[in-house]
Amino acid sequence: MSGKNILITGGAGFIGSNLSLELIKKDYNLTILDNLSEQIHGVNPELPKIIHEKVNFIKGDVRDKDTWYEALEDQEIVVHLAAETGTGQSMYEIQKYSEVNLIGTANMLDILTNDKHSVEKVVVASSRAIYGEGKYDCKSCGVVYPKERKDKNMESHDFEPKCPKCGKDVFVMATDEESKKHPTSVYGITKQNQEDMVLTVCKSLGIPGVAFRYQNVYGPGQSLSNPYTGILSIFSTRIKNGNDINIFEDGKESRDFVYIDDVVSATILGIEKAEANYQVFNVGSGERTDVRTIAKKLREKYNSDIEIKVSGDYRLGDIRHNYADLSKIKNKLGYEPKFNFEKGISNFVKWVENQALKEDNYERSINELKSKGLYK
Repeated sequence: MSGKNILITGGAGFIGSNLSLELIKKDYNLTILDNLSEQIHGVNPELPKIIHEKVNFIKGDVRDKDTWYEALEDQEIVVHLAAETGTGQSMYEIQKYSEVNLIGTANMLDILTNDKHSVEKVVVASSRAIYGEGKYDCKSCGVVYPKERKDKNMESHDFEPKCPKCGKDVFVMATDEESKKHPTSVYGITKQNQEDMVLTVCKSLGIPGVAFRYQNVYGPGQSLSNPYTGILSIFSTRIKNGNDINIFEDGKESRDFVYIDDVVSATILGIEKAEANYQVFNVGSGERTDVRTIAKKLREKYNSDIEIKVSGDYRLGDIRHNYADLSKIKNKLGYEPKFNFEKGISNFVKWVENQALKEDNYERSINELKSKGLYK
């Protein structure tokens, strides 16, 4: 498929820029559409030189339909990554998240439906956030999908999800693609709708759609100045600024952290393999790591003496655990993650050590949550 024209929306972002570099090596013709958001890219952002020299770059906003017309011209494959990301922020920046994630996607699909184009496939970035708490086992009731945790339980430091049928403690399981979708944030809701829109409309048009439900992606190139998403980058920026780390809940909450190279590999499989067409896939490491372990590992690797505080604070809408069942993507696409957490975090830390020190805006983001009543 090399030589085909590929449009990557959000192509200057973390996943997009790493994906672009690999697709350039494979001789695809790339167009990048990105608004170079200050929150992600900082003040006076520029596209990395190595990418800028090899691609057609369009600075624009997916909410602008005319920009889509320009970007889609002569494109054969669209990788739609452009989105507002940040679970906590989405709970009070509701209009912005809805407009970018939903209207931006609707603009693309409207053009594909009603205008001439050359698009043959659409790959959309979905998220593990659509699962909410994900899949759990109850010893009494079997497989269950816990509802959002109650404020009164979390206030008394009972952070574990409960069985929605009998109210007993439950035990986390790997979440597969057939698991119930019940997002607990505006961000998760928009990603679910974005995924459904792409797969539904593209199927009706006979255009193969592919959705990847990315877990917590990390690695070199991640924004170190965005305090709203990316726990490894948030913690790293605090440590490099000599600031202590405040861990929410009891520090045992866990996520599936997947290294950027594995995410890029999975996405390219989706672009190139016909077996991916009209399908949804989890993309993760298949392992879960708790937040306290992450903080300790980062402090050790940065040789820092900052204090790690487990505060019991919590954010409404946060999930407790989630990690991916990778059976489907392994069997259908041959995906196999190559980076375990130790190898991935070592690479990430080496990269951070060579970056300019970024301003730590974490406290500002927390104060915003507090002002909205979302931080306890």
